[in-house]
Amino acid sequence: MPLALLALAVGAFGIGTTEFVMMGLLPDVAVDLRVSIPTAGHLVSAYALGVVIGAPLLAAVTARLSRRTVLIALMALFVFGNALSALAPDEHWLLAARFLSGLPHGAFFGVGAVVATNMVAPERKARSVSLMFLGLTVANVAGVPAATLVGQHLGWRAAFLGVSVIGLAAIGSLALLLPRDHAHGGVQGGGLRGELAALRSLPVWLALGTTIAGFGALFSAYSYIAPMLTEAAGYAEANVTLLLALFGVGATAGNLVGGRLADHSMRGTLFGGLSALVAVLGLFPLLMESAWSAALAVTLLGTAAFATGSPLQLMVMEKASTAPSLASSANQAAFNLANAGGAWLGGLTLAAGFGVTSPAVAGAGLAVLG
Repeated sequence: MPLALLALAVGAFGIGTTEFVMMGLLPDVAVDLRVSIPTAGHLVSAYALGVVIGAPLLAAVTARLSRRTVLIALMALFVFGNALSALAPDEHWLLAARFLSGLPHGAFFGVGAVVATNMVAPERKARSVSLMFLGLTVANVAGVPAATLVGQHLGWRAAFLGVSVIGLAAIGSLALLLPRDHAHGGVQGGGLRGELAALRSLPVWLALGTTIAGFGALFSAYSYIAPMLTEAAGYAEANVTLLLALFGVGATAGNLVGGRLADHSMRGTLFGGLSALVAVLGLFPLLMESAWSAALAVTLLGTAAFATGSPLQLMVMEKASTAPSLASSANQAAFNLANAGGAWLGGLTLAAGFGVTSPAVAGAGLAVLG
């Protein structure tokens, strides 16, 4: 595999770290800025909103630029947003900075996926995308815990400055390792209108819907994994971080295996991954009855869900072959819509009194839909 994929993985590592680290630092941020935890929670939503808006918009308006230039510029915006987060004087500035940090997220993965597939033979496309996504999954194993630890000991601002340094390393890697390319045009008609026209396809929207359903199933359960582990499986709160690292290990393994299998059969990998996700989520109430099986469930959840990540990305790109960058970026927006929608659905089951493991069962239903 080309060494240039390492540069994309470094960028993905930084993005994955900044996306999830806020969840671990919320109490520290709330105390420092003198706001409530629910108010601080809006910082998570602001980032997700930035992803949803920025993913298709930035991919479309940069359609005629060199992809190498676009990726470097997106990482520069990422560095600026995280540095601004570290320097934010109050919650309003931090809210704006988190939104700004989210803007390049989806477009980076979207354009990066196109670059990754263009650097390898056709039979290795899914594997190349999975190697870029490796940075995202490893961030959950190493980046997020490390940044959280830094934030707890040196202050949350130091954590965001650290993420900015990762972004600078990504910029250097992209500049050094990515081959120079020429400006590329979108579909006929050019510009934003031409790029959007390429999405007027039912198969593209069905593919995006599969992403929303499949990863909505994941986040329906994962959003409430902490209370499942403490209330159902009997773990102490101090052990939850370690168990979430197991999720990251499973996600990393699933991502690599899914990419390899998808190069042989993309549709078969998707059906297999979604079927495994249905099974794991459906068995969650039983698996959460003991400590060892709960740990296994968390690991298998990451494996099953992320086995579908690269094939879903590749499927959307193939369905919109005339605008792969925009479609690929739109798929990243779909991931974040899945995050919000899955958490909302899981919350409904809890509010209805169906039990602490009910979000997983609801997620299994979404995975069937996917």
